[in-house]
Amino acid sequence: MKKRTIFFLSVALMFSSCEDMFDPAIQNIRDIDGMYGEPIFAQGILLNGYARIPTNSYSFNDVATDDAVSNDVNNNYLRAATGQWAANMDPFNQWTNSKAAIQYLNIMLKESDKVQWANNDVVSSMFNDRMKGEAYGLRALFMYYLLRSHAGWAGGELLGVPIVLEPEDTYSDFNKPRATFEACMQQIYSDLQKAEELLPLDYVEIKNISQVPAKYRIGSEVDAVDNYDRVFGEFAKLRMTARIAKGIKAQAALLAASPAYNTGNTTTWADAARYAGEVLELNGGIGGIDPNGGSWYSNANQITGLASGANPPEILWRSDLSESNELERQHFPPTLFGTGRLNPTQNIVDAFPMSNGYPISHAASNYNPSSPYANRDPRLTRYILVNGSTAGVNNTTIRTAADGGTNDALNKVETSTRTGYYLRKLLRQDVNLNPQSTTQQRRYQPRIRYTELYLAYAEAANEAWGPSGTGSFGFSAYDVIAAIRRRAGISQPDNYLESIRSDKEAMREMIRNERRLELSFEGFRFWDLRRWKANINETARGVQIMNGAFQVINVEDRIFGEHMNYGPVPYSEILKFGALSQNNGW
Repeated sequence: MKKRTIFFLSVALMFSSCEDMFDPAIQNIRDIDGMYGEPIFAQGILLNGYARIPTNSYSFNDVATDDAVSNDVNNNYLRAATGQWAANMDPFNQWTNSKAAIQYLNIMLKESDKVQWANNDVVSSMFNDRMKGEAYGLRALFMYYLLRSHAGWAGGELLGVPIVLEPEDTYSDFNKPRATFEACMQQIYSDLQKAEELLPLDYVEIKNISQVPAKYRIGSEVDAVDNYDRVFGEFAKLRMTARIAKGIKAQAALLAASPAYNTGNTTTWADAARYAGEVLELNGGIGGIDPNGGSWYSNANQITGLASGANPPEILWRSDLSESNELERQHFPPTLFGTGRLNPTQNIVDAFPMSNGYPISHAASNYNPSSPYANRDPRLTRYILVNGSTAGVNNTTIRTAADGGTNDALNKVETSTRTGYYLRKLLRQDVNLNPQSTTQQRRYQPRIRYTELYLAYAEAANEAWGPSGTGSFGFSAYDVIAAIRRRAGISQPDNYLESIRSDKEAMREMIRNERRLELSFEGFRFWDLRRWKANINETARGVQIMNGAFQVINVEDRIFGEHMNYGPVPYSEILKFGALSQNNGW
């Protein structure tokens, strides 16, 4: 039996068939066999998967869309959006990261049965189930990210990525063809089904044996309850659960049902609506929408009071808590000692309706272009710093006008805004970056927000059953959008929503716009435009304010080819492996 080591990481990162890359002596590298008697070491294999989850941090790839630009000339998303996106310059690449994660997860799935997870055989068996359930759920998640970044049409077929279900080593055949998109989706569903079977809905402390699954009711009632809590109790919160697996299934199904993919697989809008609806029913349906979910990142008292592993009502899955001020350093305006990196565009500013709910282009909106921020949807100034907004610990007035007189002014210095706007969303205004009194604040990174899933349901339900159709659920696309707009502060009654409640096409546009606003700057827009096959070349615009007059300006062209609704397979992989086919146009 050949020697196996954790040097599998190199395989996952390089995926090269050149054996000489494995010849040098490997020192201080643990053998795979070492995990069998060391459960902490074994869990480390699994934790490599968690460490690679893309949503552990914000990508801010929004700067490659019509929603934002960057003032960093070296930003790779800026380069991609302005004509430099290529198979060998792909900042959206998930091939290396996700395939490396899958390699670790495959090791766990293959070896977990051999690990002595605990001295008690019953407990060891339960831990084994949990570890494998987590690995299946994570493997499905990374397959979803691979499809989003690399699926595409080639040779008349919608292709995904090679499906790899076994750990790879120096003797493996890396020259595998891409599986169809449909096969990849079915693998995602299969892995998620196994995760749901092996994992609890949530990690909670149980009270009596009736809550223990029958297969774990071994020994006395006290022992069975204690053993179950030892494995599936509250200490495991933030790890993969059956509820999270259901959320991932909803995400993947929404992608598959969308226009860019739905002619190449069997997932339907009704499937996507059903998967999202199942998660939302567990959250109380429409009543589960968090009244404060639109400001989850700045709910200071809530964040401060979070118990270990606990989720706020808005959050299905999140990272651990930490204290930092890095987001503020990147995105505060210069007068608040930030570098103002992400600049929202006039495009997204115009997407916020008036406070009466009407789009600013509608005759009933009462929009005044000479006072463009008055009487707008409250989310506008909650998410974006406009000229005259206040921000920071001292409620500093931010002057973005070209004649504003500070470094916050349009194009004043290299860290100034290029659009006339700065980011406010995601940032803690109680962070102080003054070098004389710098502070940090507590925060977490959401991996799945419930608002995302409510909007996914609304989108899919509208397409499957129309605005008022409920399928097997007690709520419709209309119900979801009405609740989200009411939470946002749109004045009631929401007459514009009422005027379109029977119009499927108009409701589609509203749902897409609500998704744009609610999920803004969280890394969704780039992928949404592509799965919708919408316009990806809308010029990013800004505003120049001089002497109180507003002039819309073009800031940055978007230069994407028609084939760029789908990302490329990395050029280096195409060079190495002849069995891989490239997506059309790349």
